Amino acid sequence: MKTIRTLVATLACACVAPAMAQADYPSKPIRIIVPFSAGGIVDSVARVVADKLQSRYGKPVVVENKTGAGGSIGTGYVAQSPADGYTLLLVSPSHAVLPTLQKGLSWNPVRDFKAVAGFGTVPNVIVVHPGVPAKTMAEFVALAKSSTTPLTYATAGIGTSNHLSGELLAQEAGIKLAHVPYKGQTDALNDLLSGRVAMMPMSAALAMPYAKAGKLRPLAVTTAKRAEAAPDLPSVAEAAKLPNYQVGTWFGLVAPGKTPEPVLRKLSSDMAATLAMPDVKAKFDTLGMELAPQSASEFDSFIAKETDKWGKVIKQAGIELN
Repeated sequence: MKTIRTLVATLACACVAPAMAQADYPSKPIRIIVPFSAGGIVDSVARVVADKLQSRYGKPVVVENKTGAGGSIGTGYVAQSPADGYTLLLVSPSHAVLPTLQKGLSWNPVRDFKAVAGFGTVPNVIVVHPGVPAKTMAEFVALAKSSTTPLTYATAGIGTSNHLSGELLAQEAGIKLAHVPYKGQTDALNDLLSGRVAMMPMSAALAMPYAKAGKLRPLAVTTAKRAEAAPDLPSVAEAAKLPNYQVGTWFGLVAPGKTPEPVLRKLSSDMAATLAMPDVKAKFDTLGMELAPQSASEFDSFIAKETDKWGKVIKQAGIELN
């Protein structure tokens, strides 16, 4: 009997300890891992979130950059971290793209992570050099269909949002486009401005100043609906009658897959409150992001759909990293 009582007491303590740990969460510093370098938009989004959570919790919330392999190193690090809510991951489209683009990854975006919240999207704008004889998205598609050689489009690299925007357009519209990858968006933009390439899908925040100056011609936004940054521009889906076309650079927060539900619920609730703050919206506006908060379950479902969607697009196009 004594042995049984001891066993029962031990099991009770084992159950109570995690519950107590969850009840006083957070009791120590939280890290938000950014799988890209400091100074980029993913890093900037993470720092806005970290600052607000730190104020809410009264505990340090530190942004750590763990770069390499297109984001897979930092992501793998979080997948293998203790599932206690103290190591989180700021995700963007690469989270859903890399499993198809890179072979042999140790992590899976659906299996190994649980969502905390989705934040919103930075829309891309499809712009062309003024010398391209197409003033609308429909005219660009018609031009591509009639051209004897594929029209060129510039991107910041293989697997980027620019690249996927162009590839999805080619597949949905049934046209041929020649992908010209660069080492970054700045190099790609320079060649677009000089007319060396015909088209580029680029972030609205970067595209619109050049469009207003007459140096580039905007045709459409890549998101499902018109963008706040360019309300007069139609969406690609609207302008070219391509209802399945939708691309944007989205952001959100996830945790290791086995993180306790009470911790996830608290984080999700606190993120919802954070995203509702006017000054957070104002800061995201400066980054070109349109707020579209998603709950944990909504963001989990969204990531699964994005992973499936881009997996099919990448396989159909035969895209591979060099």
